[in-house]
Amino acid sequence: MGTGNRIGTYGFRFSAPDHLALCSLFAVGRDAVQSPAYRWDGYTRKDGPLLLFQYTIEGEGVFESGAEAYRIDAGRAFMAEIPGDHRYYFPEGGPEWSFMFILMRPSLILPNWQEAKSRMGQAPHLPATSRPIRLLEDIWEQANDGRITDPFTASSYVYQFVSELCRFATAPQGERRHWPEKVRQAARYIDTHYGSMISLDQLSERLGVSKYHLLRTFAAATGETPSEYLNRVRIEQAMRLLRQTDLGIERIAEEVGYSGGSYFIKVFRKMTGRTPGSFRSEQGQLTLSRLYFD
Repeated sequence: MGTGNRIGTYGFRFSAPDHLALCSLFAVGRDAVQSPAYRWDGYTRKDGPLLLFQYTIEGEGVFESGAEAYRIDAGRAFMAEIPGDHRYYFPEGGPEWSFMFILMRPSLILPNWQEAKSRMGQAPHLPATSRPIRLLEDIWEQANDGRITDPFTASSYVYQFVSELCRFATAPQGERRHWPEKVRQAARYIDTHYGSMISLDQLSERLGVSKYHLLRTFAAATGETPSEYLNRVRIEQAMRLLRQTDLGIERIAEEVGYSGGSYFIKVFRKMTGRTPGSFRSEQGQLTLSRLYFD
């Protein structure tokens, strides 16, 4: 998920009647920094109160909270309240830090945010294919395309994002730290090799366990078989390509690891209820609930 030239920060300052219960999106951004001048202090910022979720795509930054310090490398996020006792910055001499972030007002969503943070920790690991990260990427896409134009749309995105953090924190896939080590290794391998993964035999051989043992333990820990998990990762990546590129169906099928377009279309329709073509034609609509699988 490289950034290329796809960077930009979008702020939102909508007016809405005070009697309406709306969540408030303050900003969403995608950036790449390589200067020690990039440094923020939670006590000196003047734009709070805010909730910040920042996720590393490539490189790394540092997040300090009280006396704790965390390396925020690829696949890791941090969650912070502004104002607060924290600092985050680019470490001098480090590789370029590419990240996405979202800033939200705490009104209405603070209890859900605190629940997710208490379960995951303030510097959690999330796969790039996880629901919260896919949604964060989509929110940025909508902002980049100029499609967040009213407080109701903005509110729905904020509520969905924090809800997906809670879902990730409480569902089996949000508890990776509790999975058996071989299951975590299998999931990490699928997350990064979905384009070439072929069989359970290959995965079990790589991990040095029997395929029957891997099948049992993986399903018990995640609620999915390795094959189901692999298909979900592939389809989520296909959705990203359908949204962000003009690649044809056959090429997308190849990119995400399917042998042909017809089989890819069959799996896509089974998991989403739509064909890849209809998904692509409807991508500008607010149909986010369809992007995620139970």
